[in-house]
Amino acid sequence: MKKLLHIIGSPRKEASESEKIAAAFIEQYKKSNKDAQIDVLNLWTEKMPLFDGNKAAAKMTFFGTGTLEGDIKSAWDEVVSVTNRFTSADEYLITVPMWNGGISWTLKNYIDTITQPGLTFGFGAEGYFPLLKNKKACVIYTSGVYSPALPKPFGLDFQAAYMDWWLEFIGVAEIHAIKLLSNVLTKDIAKDRHDANKQAIEIAKSHFA
Repeated sequence: MKKLLHIIGSPRKEASESEKIAAAFIEQYKKSNKDAQIDVLNLWTEKMPLFDGNKAAAKMTFFGTGTLEGDIKSAWDEVVSVTNRFTSADEYLITVPMWNGGISWTLKNYIDTITQPGLTFGFGAEGYFPLLKNKKACVIYTSGVYSPALPKPFGLDFQAAYMDWWLEFIGVAEIHAIKLLSNVLTKDIAKDRHDANKQAIEIAKSHFA
């Protein structure tokens, strides 16, 4: 039985554009994968650890500069628990609303927490290498205002560039992107929404069946 981890990056609940598109993906995903497990991780409602000083110390200790004990070991155990939930999934559906040209602090904190040596990446004589294998992801990008046609673009797209880099860094090689980047010059946002939902259904049917 394969497992899909649905990571919710928007705090807007039913008003979220990205979650509406995700709903179209999941509806088709369930049709194509009747026995799959879908694990929903809402970064805004579930208690997530902050990547603080103890966790940073634990990370560096893991690299070989000390002993994992006391508060540092407890911090590392918490990191391992959260990361295991991520790595146990076979596939990922991630909703990523644009915040100031990039991703939200909750998603960035989650990424910082689970991007750890020995868990999602390794380090050797030739540098870093990914540890995840045979994983795939569908990432949904949305924004309220994105106007690259203006003389000075408002809402530079750092979302996808960062997420692509991170997913590839940890070993998620197959990445499918859906973008609903609203443009103040675009009048037919309803058509853009329709097209994004159609793309979500097609990706779920063709690549996640």
